[in-house]
Amino acid sequence: MLMYEDSYKNKGARKKLVALLAEKGINDKGVLNAILKIPRHFFFDKTFESHAYEDKAFPIGEGQTISQPYTVAYQTQLLHVQPGDKVLEIGTGSGYQTCVLAELGAIVYSIERHESLSKKAHTMLKHFGYKANLLCGDGTKGWPEEAPFDKIIVTAGAPIVPKQLAAQLAIGGVMVIPVGDEKVQQMLTIVRKSEKLFEKIVMDNFKFVPLIGENGWK
Repeated sequence: MLMYEDSYKNKGARKKLVALLAEKGINDKGVLNAILKIPRHFFFDKTFESHAYEDKAFPIGEGQTISQPYTVAYQTQLLHVQPGDKVLEIGTGSGYQTCVLAELGAIVYSIERHESLSKKAHTMLKHFGYKANLLCGDGTKGWPEEAPFDKIIVTAGAPIVPKQLAAQLAIGGVMVIPVGDEKVQQMLTIVRKSEKLFEKIVMDNFKFVPLIGENGWK
């Protein structure tokens, strides 16, 4: 059982964070409302709770991080999640992004390669009452048994767009993925126009932990 409290101070800090995200260009009200609702400090060790509403990434163990709130909002906004969308998330991590997707009404399938993180994320989702399908495995291969997906979000930096992931997009589906070297990645939006045609839109630069797997960094 989680022993956290969502105090007036925490709620006030979330309001300030949401205002900052709006100033930085996040204008999707659904995304902002989800971030306002979900207590990000629950995903932190109590020792580091004071860092929860700063706009920065933070270590969560296993060499992974809980993404910067702006990055979470930016990627989610690019997805244009609609209630009932079937969304594949690559990199469950803390489960915070998973909760944001679930709050927006997505049917979430999320893959994490670290079992310890996947178990913690399951606990968090259960605590908040969100439903998601979690799998421990190689996210670069996607989840072919459950394909196709309306949306795919990749929360780690890839060297290339994995073909196996692109193949699991529904026609008209959207994938948001950071691609580049190990120092900096460009955020890409991949739109599947037809069986063989994909449109690539290049967005801003970001810095993510590496996407490890058969179709990512080795």
